[in-house]
Amino acid sequence: MVLLCRNSRSLLRESVVCALSKQASSPSNIRRLSSAIPTPPRQVIFSGIQPTGIPHLGNYLGALKQWVDLQDSVPSETKLIYSVVDLHAITVPQDPQRLRQYKREVLATLLAIGIRPERSILFYQSSVQAHAELMWILSCTASAGYLSRMTQWKSKLSLSEDANAMDTGSKAKLKLGLFSYPVLQAADILVHRATHVPVGEDQSQHLEFARECATNFNHTYQPHLIAPQTILSPAKRVMSLQEPHLKMSKSHANPLSRILVTDSPQEIKKKVMAARTDSINSVSFDPVERPGVSNLLHLLSILDKQSRSPEELGTLHAGLNLKNFKTLVAETVAESLDGIGARYNEVMSRDDGKYLDHVEKKGAEKARESAEETMALVREAIGF
Repeated sequence: MVLLCRNSRSLLRESVVCALSKQASSPSNIRRLSSAIPTPPRQVIFSGIQPTGIPHLGNYLGALKQWVDLQDSVPSETKLIYSVVDLHAITVPQDPQRLRQYKREVLATLLAIGIRPERSILFYQSSVQAHAELMWILSCTASAGYLSRMTQWKSKLSLSEDANAMDTGSKAKLKLGLFSYPVLQAADILVHRATHVPVGEDQSQHLEFARECATNFNHTYQPHLIAPQTILSPAKRVMSLQEPHLKMSKSHANPLSRILVTDSPQEIKKKVMAARTDSINSVSFDPVERPGVSNLLHLLSILDKQSRSPEELGTLHAGLNLKNFKTLVAETVAESLDGIGARYNEVMSRDDGKYLDHVEKKGAEKARESAEETMALVREAIGF
């Protein structure tokens, strides 16, 4: 079952609650689950973010804002688990000091945007060794053929979608960790017996693989692992301010291409005013001929409280020149991120940084307890 939500907190609440209740009450689901896996005692939502420093606007609107909203939009008994997935980060070489700093920056950002540690479990992936343990176990039943068709390692190595892992060129570049990356993603989800995972459309393939891993284990040993369902993010992709055909990314060389969630209103305005548009000094929605202006209209649409489409907003603001239009976009973005920068700085400095360590330590303890419940069943089923 896939949940399709629009950019509305009330609709997100209705959709998720409806999905959770349907999964629990549907006769067909009950028959299917009872014959394959035990019914989990409660719903569990899991998601993770890589430690690449302070998240940008695309990260926030594409995933993180939904993490915050879920705290109040799902039943109070639903377990929410959010991880900074630092094990995933080392599929490419990392500077140790920078990785440690990035982890802290991401964790502080999650607290600054409104993730509440008393409601949600926050932790570093590497603090819970069961993630890596289950990954190895799953890899013993995972299909190498399935992995070879995954897009993650191909995109990371800038290879074509039809590239084969056994090709000479691929083998020269491909590391085992990158190739088996989806197995670790599956372990992240399955070790907590997550019932639902909020993802963007570009991650749906990984959820399918996680379900495949659960099926393979359950068939080989005993039916202990839960096949997760997908919660699709209601937000569309946020594109680069400098290259509107590309997703907003922290890897882009130009810092003006992205808005960080901690940026001040002045920094946001500087970046939006510098956004690539064109020589026509008016507003219209035309993704082919006017990709830059259309990109800003898309962004405005995502943030629009009335949920108006880019086309509607293009017509509404047709009388504005580009300077005034960009000013409007900058003010709208700044309003949506209001206060995050100040809260981030406060979290980072609270108790000389010890508060952040305390939150992660407590979260890791809860996450280890959650993972151990699964691993006890898995080890027993295997014979360990």
